[in-house]
Amino acid sequence: MRVPYIFLVFSLLWVVQATAEVLNVPGTYPTIQSAILAAQQGDTVLVAPGTYLENINFRGQNIVVASNFLLSGDRADIHATIINGGSPTNADTASCVVISSGEDSTAMLVGFTLTAGTGTKWLDEHGAGTYVEGGGILIQYSSPTIKNNFITGNSAIRRPSGTTSAGGGAIRIGDGRPYVLNNVIVGNSGMYGGGIVLNYTGATIRNNVIANNQVYQAVVGAPTFGGGGLWISENFGTAQKIIENNTIVGNTVSGSGSSYAGRGGGALVASTQATFRNNIIWNNTQTTGTQLGLILGGTALATFNDVQGGFTGTGNINADPLFVDTLSHLLQSNSPCIDAGDSSSAFNDPEDSGSPGNALAPAQGTVRNDMGVYGGPGSSLLPEIITSVEEVPPQGKPKGFYLYPNYPNPFNPQTRIHFSLNSPGFVTLRVFDQLGREMKTLVEQILEAGEYNSLFDGAKLASGSYYYRLSVAGRGRHIATETRKMLLLR
Repeated sequence: MRVPYIFLVFSLLWVVQATAEVLNVPGTYPTIQSAILAAQQGDTVLVAPGTYLENINFRGQNIVVASNFLLSGDRADIHATIINGGSPTNADTASCVVISSGEDSTAMLVGFTLTAGTGTKWLDEHGAGTYVEGGGILIQYSSPTIKNNFITGNSAIRRPSGTTSAGGGAIRIGDGRPYVLNNVIVGNSGMYGGGIVLNYTGATIRNNVIANNQVYQAVVGAPTFGGGGLWISENFGTAQKIIENNTIVGNTVSGSGSSYAGRGGGALVASTQATFRNNIIWNNTQTTGTQLGLILGGTALATFNDVQGGFTGTGNINADPLFVDTLSHLLQSNSPCIDAGDSSSAFNDPEDSGSPGNALAPAQGTVRNDMGVYGGPGSSLLPEIITSVEEVPPQGKPKGFYLYPNYPNPFNPQTRIHFSLNSPGFVTLRVFDQLGREMKTLVEQILEAGEYNSLFDGAKLASGSYYYRLSVAGRGRHIATETRKMLLLR
């Protein structure tokens, strides 16, 4: 059954026409792919929370595929709706998502966690040979919109028979003009482009965290080609490559076998031109050259960026960005990146209607652009960065730990937070405000397996949304984290 559906999407500024319909997964269609195949142009495939062991393909459909985040705006829905690409029916087609049949910008992927994809065996359209590409998402000949996703734990590091190398751990883009907006792209890997590959393409990459991705020589004898965070090469006509208001941090690159190898821990630009504006490029590592690397005539039109080690261009700085923490990458109030981006009004942060002339959180300062992911017109809070994706069974023993919803919620002024462990670990439980500032540490100690609860008193806090984050470090110091939202109402 197809359900007529009309709505306004407040955060994405779309109006869905009256003829568009919603296909619910799994309520009406058992899988995301079955709903896509049943959809018509302009429809929305709305996916309920859960883990979907699928490798989906848009099949030329200009449709919206979205989690409940589309309606709720609640970032918890992003983490609760998982496309796990780790069980492909064909090992050579193991990207979580493929969009490769001419889809335009109205083809949208919104509000998912994408994980465990290992890429698709792909013949390069420009004669370079066959590669494994796009661990999380493979985009070719298409210009979709990829927005508000958490893309983690994907890889393009396989080298099956007949392939040269592998790249685009999170996303591989070719021959199109897609929009990649407000995503967290963290902890992916490849033998080039640990985060994103732009190959003979245009693209707009804006307001993303691109962090802790890696390029390394995963297969002995396979060449690597650099670009820890981004790998950018060659032209698609006159289509521009716009890299704007991103936070590109903690990416690494190593390996050998090509002139590209070991270059561009943050980004590598080869044989093309890319525009870098209002970004933070910091704490990336490479074995050769600089964090923003150039090779084979590649050029970066770089303005108003904070680049560690410096980079020539108007408004560029070289100063510690002063992050609040290494998960959210929010800026401290004294960060040199606040109000340091391009001063043109076209790049202004959203204005706080209650404080004219000042930026709306999570941007800070005045409305002048803040460098990094929380600045510019597209500024918003992102999917929270967690260090692992924990699938918790609805009954029985939790996997490692489970953080329950607080009760009561909403609360005034006290609420109780309950969690369980099935093995010993060093546990921290902290409360944060919407800007990522720590309000209180409730637990910070070694605990045995068991059930626990902690009382949180918000008597001294203002009404609003807060977040509580449980982190557990077990044997080998593996750290897993889960975050939930709570509402204080007075």
